Amino acid sequence: MTNADPIDFDLAQTEPRGNYLPYPVSRLAAKIIPQDLTNFKSRGVSRVERELQQELIELRERYMRVIDAFNWNKLLYEAKFGFEPVIGEMYHLYDVEGNYHLSMIEPESWHQRWIGSFRLNADGRWQADKVSEDFDLRNFVSTSVE
Repeated sequence: MTNADPIDFDLAQTEPRGNYLPYPVSRLAAKIIPQDLTNFKSRGVSRVERELQQELIELRERYMRVIDAFNWNKLLYEAKFGFEPVIGEMYHLYDVEGNYHLSMIEPESWHQRWIGSFRLNADGRWQADKVSEDFDLRNFVSTSVE
């Protein structure tokens, strides 16, 4: 046998390059047609944009709830009251001649402008139980800062 004999040919030494090239390596190879990915990309972009837009909306709503909770707590802690509130009890906030007062008196029993009823949580935060419809906390905050 000679060295040129096909039996001695080592198949492990040849590289199957044709499987990885983006174009056919012979006339008998299958035609390679590049895919149009614009539809895939546009679907992906619009899906991601929708999801991120929804996340932004949820973040904004959460942010506004935190700001409102902060402002209610600020208003309640700055209100006038002559007692130490008990955790878990209901208290009522009133506007008395332009000053805010925290009281144990029910809104039906005291004829002042009732703003809301609140409960003190164990962590020291005031939780709104019921708020007057004619009191806008966001309007109050913008006018009280000036």
